[in-house]
Amino acid sequence: MIAETVWTKEMEFEGHSESGHNLVFDAGARHANGPSPMEAVLMALCSCTSVDVVSILKKKREPLTRLTVSATAEQSAAPPRVFTRIMLTYLIGGAVSKKAAEDAVELSKNKYCSVSKMLEKAAQIDFRIEYANDPGVDVSS
Repeated sequence: MIAETVWTKEMEFEGHSESGHNLVFDAGARHANGPSPMEAVLMALCSCTSVDVVSILKKKREPLTRLTVSATAEQSAAPPRVFTRIMLTYLIGGAVSKKAAEDAVELSKNKYCSVSKMLEKAAQIDFRIEYANDPGVDVSS
């Protein structure tokens, strides 16, 4: 796997992947033109675990209709400002059994998600699962 970034202006960089995709990173105070590198790491974590959970639930033939994974992270106060704690929230839609959802998330965290396995060397990663078909869960976002 190969990637590179090219400085384009001020605190903006364009990342290029070996597979031909580009992503703008904006390390400026406002992050107006793209995510900061650390935001991109959180996005990668959410994406990585999402791939696992969808794949596992589809293999189990669970009726998944929606999955949103969000991450809230705490960083150390002094540089390097590594993540010290990450909370992942899985919002699952469809008549997916709670056991299947819990198993899929556990398998992702403990076995399949490469990003999670790398990050847990520096940060405590916790999760919670919410179900869109449960009363009181706002699924409008």
